[in-house]
Amino acid sequence: MSRLETRPDRFVAIAVLMLAPTAALLGALVIAGRLNMMLALAAFALVAAVTAVARHLVLRDSRLIAAYLDQVRDRRTPLSPPQARTLTGAALLEDIAQLHQNWLRHREEIEHRLAADEAVVEALHDPLMLVDDKRKVGRANSAARALFGDRMLNRDLAVSVRNPDVLAAVDAVLAGGDSRRVEFTLPLPVERVLEVRVTPFRPAAEDGAPQHEITAIVTLHDITAIKRSEQMRADFVANASHELRTPLSTLVGFIETLRGPARDDADARDRFLAIMQEQAGRMSRLVMDLLSLSRIELDEHTHPTGETNVAQLVQSVVAMLELKAAARKITIRVQGGEDLPRVQGDEDQLTQVFQNLIDNAIKYGREQTDVVVSLERAEAPPAPGATGIRARQAPQKVAGIKVSVTDKGEGIARTHLPRLTERFYRVDAARSRALGGTGLGLAIVKHIVNRHRGRLTIDSEVGKGSTFTVHLPGVEKAAEKPEKPVPQSAPNLSQEGGRGAA
Repeated sequence: MSRLETRPDRFVAIAVLMLAPTAALLGALVIAGRLNMMLALAAFALVAAVTAVARHLVLRDSRLIAAYLDQVRDRRTPLSPPQARTLTGAALLEDIAQLHQNWLRHREEIEHRLAADEAVVEALHDPLMLVDDKRKVGRANSAARALFGDRMLNRDLAVSVRNPDVLAAVDAVLAGGDSRRVEFTLPLPVERVLEVRVTPFRPAAEDGAPQHEITAIVTLHDITAIKRSEQMRADFVANASHELRTPLSTLVGFIETLRGPARDDADARDRFLAIMQEQAGRMSRLVMDLLSLSRIELDEHTHPTGETNVAQLVQSVVAMLELKAAARKITIRVQGGEDLPRVQGDEDQLTQVFQNLIDNAIKYGREQTDVVVSLERAEAPPAPGATGIRARQAPQKVAGIKVSVTDKGEGIARTHLPRLTERFYRVDAARSRALGGTGLGLAIVKHIVNRHRGRLTIDSEVGKGSTFTVHLPGVEKAAEKPEKPVPQSAPNLSQEGGRGAA
C-alpha cells in the first residue's frame, strides 16, 4: 500500500492551512464591522465546502496515481491509465503511462541486445572467459565450460588453466597492462595447442563512467591444425630437398668421375651413364609427382563435372600394366564390373588413382602371385572424404561403387596404416626407392579421392598381403542404361595376364 493511502491526515492538514487565511480574513471583516457574522459564516462554509470537494478529488486522484504506479512498477506490458477526476491528475496519469511505455520499449531493446550478445558469445567455437580483478572467472561461454567444466565459474582461473605463462599474462593485464598473447599446450583429453589472448576490459558504472576495477577477457583459439600444417610443410620441404639432393649428389659425383679418372674407361663410362640415367629418371618422376600433387590440391575442393565408366577405365589401366606384371610373373585378375553406375569424376585423375594402386600391388606383391582388382556396386553411398563435404546431389542418385586392389605381398603392420597417405612416408624407404617410388603416390591417391567425395580404406595383414579400396559415389541418368564395362570383342585381360606370366 502506498504512503498516499496510509497518510490521508496530510490532506486534512493541507485543507486546514488552506482555510486558515480565509477564516482570518472573514474574522477581521466581522470585527471591523464591515461584514455580518451570518454572511461571514456562510462564506466560510462555502469556502470549506469547495475545499472539501477539491480535497476529495485530489485525494482520489492521488490514490489512483499511487495504485497505477504500483501496477506498472513490475509490469512487462503497457497498461492504460485509469480515469482521473481532475485535469492535473489525468495529465499526470498520461505522462506516467507514456514514461512506462517508453521504459518498456527501452528495456525490451536492451534485453534483445543482451540476448543477441549472449547468443553470439555462446555460439563462439573458441572458449571465452571473463575474469575479474581477483582473477576469478565470472562468466564463461559454452565452449569454455565444455573444455574446463562448469565448476570453473566463481573460482580462480588457476584452477582450470594451470599454465604459468597464461596466468602471468592475465595478472599483467589486471595490473593495468596492455593485451597479451600466449601459446600453450593442453595435454588432456587430446593434446592441443591453444593461442590465448588476454584483453583488458573496464565495465561502465551506472552513471556511464568507467570503473576503476579492471577485468580481463580471456579467449582461447585452437591452433593445433595450423601448427600441424606448418610442421607438415616444413617436413615436406625437408623431405623434398632430401629426395632431390640424393640423386643430384649421385649425378655430380659420377660427372666428376667421368671427367677425371674414368675419362677413357669405356666400361666404367657405360656403367656410370646407366646409373646417371636411373637417377635422372628418379628426379624426373619426383618432380612430376610434386607438380601433379600441387595441381590436385588446387582442385581438391572443386567437384568434377564429367561422368566416367570406371569399369572400362580399370580395364584400360590393367592393359597398360600387363607387361610390367608379366615381368614379375604376376597375373592381374579383374572381378565384377557388370552393370555398375557411372561415376561423376575426372577420368585422367581416376586413371592416376587406379594406376598407382595396381602398380603398387605389382611392385610389392610376391612373384608368381595374383593381383585381384574387384569392382562392385556399394550397398550405400560412401562417407565423405577427408574434406568433410558431401557429394553434390545429382539427378537419379544411385548406390556408389567400390574398387578393391588386393596383392599377396609382405603386408603392412597396423601401426603404419594411418600414415601411409602422408607425403614421403615409406614403410621400407630403401625398398621403395629401389623400386622407383617417390613416396607421393598414396598422397596423390588420397587427394584425388577426396576431390571425388569418396573414401580410401586400407586393410593389411603382415605375411598375407594388402587391400586398398576406393569408394566412389555413383550417378546414373534415368534415360540411359549404364554401358557394359567391356565390349564383347575386347580380350579377357586376366587371361592375357596369365599368358604373359606363362
